[in-house]
Amino acid sequence: MSAANGERPQRPSAEPSLVTRAVRAGIGTDAAHHAVMPPIHLSSNYLFQSPGVYERYDYTRTANPTRDLAAAAIAELEGGCGAVVTSSGMAAVAVVTRLLSAGELLVAPHDCYGGCHRLFTAEDRRGAYRVRFVDQTRAGAVEAVRALRPRMIWLETPSNPLMRIAEIAAWARLAREVGAVCVADNTFLSPVNQRPLSLGADVVVHSTTKFINGHSDMVGGAAVAADEGLHEQLAWWANAMGVTGAPFDSFLTLRGVRTLHARSRVHEENALRVVDFLRSSDLVERVNHPSLPNHPGHEIARAQQLGWGSLLSFELRGGRPAVERFVDGLRHFALAESLGGVESLVSHPWTMTHASMDEPARVAAGIREGLLRLSVGIESAADLIADLELALRRTAAELVVA
Repeated sequence: MSAANGERPQRPSAEPSLVTRAVRAGIGTDAAHHAVMPPIHLSSNYLFQSPGVYERYDYTRTANPTRDLAAAAIAELEGGCGAVVTSSGMAAVAVVTRLLSAGELLVAPHDCYGGCHRLFTAEDRRGAYRVRFVDQTRAGAVEAVRALRPRMIWLETPSNPLMRIAEIAAWARLAREVGAVCVADNTFLSPVNQRPLSLGADVVVHSTTKFINGHSDMVGGAAVAADEGLHEQLAWWANAMGVTGAPFDSFLTLRGVRTLHARSRVHEENALRVVDFLRSSDLVERVNHPSLPNHPGHEIARAQQLGWGSLLSFELRGGRPAVERFVDGLRHFALAESLGGVESLVSHPWTMTHASMDEPARVAAGIREGLLRLSVGIESAADLIADLELALRRTAAELVVA
């Protein structure tokens, strides 16, 4: 598989590639002053020409020109009919799950992001809908879920943080058979490396805070719908709940879209080198990345992904003590949550991203105290590997002394 950059051989009179359309998203759309870059429309309200006469914009919670440009760009990249831009990734998750009614079943991955697990569990407890957490990569899982007749199937592939791969097309077929909505969280790969709608998903969810923005300077989300009916429902709920994205955050999102393909290419090149390095260490028990031929989901990833992505996780021998020694002194990997920014990050899922899951749920998902997740940035790969090498040496030496 070659890393996806959106380029395809162009036929005469063919439409511009996604790379070109992403770079040019919103450019030259300012009709008032002909600015190259679109302006930020910060106004919270807009003039009515007459009582009862509605135009496209009246109040920014409902619609905003800057947010509309960001939504259009994301929808085009994902191949959807429209997108709703929200104030956070979890806001997008909450909006999509408003499609469920009391008593209806949501099937979600047992190793999903901790924030999603927390929300789904809380909503189940209060009776908003029911949730069942399932290992979606287990043989026979699709057939087992068919009997449950879910109303929504939630996919997270690759999963956070163990990089498990669910077969989107298989789950989407099941969703159509049982009348469910198939939702795919595409945050880890972005539309550069995976397009779930083309594989049959009905809705794609993003934390745009991550790769789409790419600079760790805003918080946002998006939900992209495959058809207009779903898009209208999601837009209604986002407006009713008041969770639509702010204009300035939408501007930053649109700015990030323009460099998404270029950044993704360097992210992945660096990640593949980091994966190779970590596999050579005796202190590393296991590396989780779908590019590895021994990864359980390697062949499915090869078939459905356009690139391998730049998120990975690995397990250190020595558990929690080894983790604490490893992260203490890292220079080029910041110990922080989030992912997908130009800077490299390291996180400890047990105490950070998945701390909201109770311990039995973490154990059931395969999340252990020695697990670390890396979001590989676009720094020099040599510098990143040197930093990791020093950390492993330091950890090994201190563990021997201890």
